[in-house]
Amino acid sequence: MSARRPRSSTTRSWRGYSTPMGWWRIAELPTGEPVGFVIPARNNYNPIIAYIGVLPARRGHGYIDDLLAEGTRVLAAEGVDRIRAATDLGNVPMAKSFERLGYVNFERAFNMVWDAEESGAGR
Repeated sequence: MSARRPRSSTTRSWRGYSTPMGWWRIAELPTGEPVGFVIPARNNYNPIIAYIGVLPARRGHGYIDDLLAEGTRVLAAEGVDRIRAATDLGNVPMAKSFERLGYVNFERAFNMVWDAEESGAGR
């Protein structure tokens, strides 16, 4: 995996996290083609896996485990006590990767959004 520098537009969307760009990883095939990326970071409370993803054409080959392991390694090298991460309930491949790499499922969260347009309240 490389630590190539991301584009500036991407950088702006992660300003809410404390994460040196040296922690960011882009996974590549031996040919140099990108596979996915992981952004280890810190929020106001914990070290976290802020974002992780595998390109759709590269899914199903176990790359997610490699990316998660690398993001975990980066944070562990900082001497952290724990690392938090989350995924959507329907993202079974990601949940299984967390399980394979020893992450513990300790809570569930439900994010509910009120859409004023649909309820008619916005009229």
